[in-house]
Amino acid sequence: MRWMESETNGANQTVVTEFVLLGLHDHHNLEMVLFVLCLGIYSVNVLGNALLIGLNMLDPRLHTPMYFFLSNLALMDISGTSSFVPLMLVNFLETQSTISFPGCALQMYLTLALGTTECVLLAMMACDRYVAICQPLHYSKLMNQQTCTWMAVLSWGAGFANSLLHSILTWSLPFCGHNIINHFFCEILAVLKLACGDISLNALILTVASAVVTLPPLLLIFLSYVFILTTILRVPSAASRHKAFSTCSAHLTVVVIYYGTISFMYFKPKAKDLYLDKLLALFYGVVTPSFNPIIYSLRNAEVKAASIALLRGDLLSRKMACFPVVL
Repeated sequence: MRWMESETNGANQTVVTEFVLLGLHDHHNLEMVLFVLCLGIYSVNVLGNALLIGLNMLDPRLHTPMYFFLSNLALMDISGTSSFVPLMLVNFLETQSTISFPGCALQMYLTLALGTTECVLLAMMACDRYVAICQPLHYSKLMNQQTCTWMAVLSWGAGFANSLLHSILTWSLPFCGHNIINHFFCEILAVLKLACGDISLNALILTVASAVVTLPPLLLIFLSYVFILTTILRVPSAASRHKAFSTCSAHLTVVVIYYGTISFMYFKPKAKDLYLDKLLALFYGVVTPSFNPIIYSLRNAEVKAASIALLRGDLLSRKMACFPVVL
């Protein structure tokens, strides 16, 4: 444990310079199991999402708004898990896990920012599916490159601005003496419990901000799919209905998993065993992002076709053909 002694108004005050991440150090054998599982899942997450981004760059058939947003989602999942999983894996192997004050601040900022960004981006993707199904004749005009770029910028900007607000309010609080975070990483609620000052304002703003960044996107997603389903049911051909719904089924599956996990975490009865809460947070932070590339690969014919073309070498050969050789 490290701290600094500072003198304020003639009195000594202990200022925290690093934190101890408690994790599950009381159950080291379980941590070894989690190390293997998390390493495997994190590898699937990074490789799967990187593959989606690569396919979007290589295959011209995927140069559409839907896959533009999917690439943003994939980048978000890689960045979000990479902000805490590598250090967490190292900590599983250590007898005592520590993180510096600046490192903890950065980790909290990134995890909160990317989690918020995903809420908004899923709503932007729902709007894209709404225009594609309900306004197909105006799709190319409404969802042009400039519009898609601004929608992505809005998603990332909202997430990072929200996280910046909470980070400023959190780290302006005094932290003295207590430096043990009862979690795998620097999660904002776990960090706030260590503050010496009054955190009622932080709790209020966190509640309000969480409602603002989750409920309106969820409402927008709900309304989008109400109109989408209404439009699909009006289509006379069963084959056409199936084709129309298949274009948004992957996104709807991701939304259900994402919001279902959040709802279970925050609306379930408070667990008496804190280990269960930490394991659920681990599932939400590590396992859920790895679902996205699997879902989009299994439920999307265009991604399947692009993956097969990549394995055959067709994508790379077509890409190389676009660059003439100058002799």
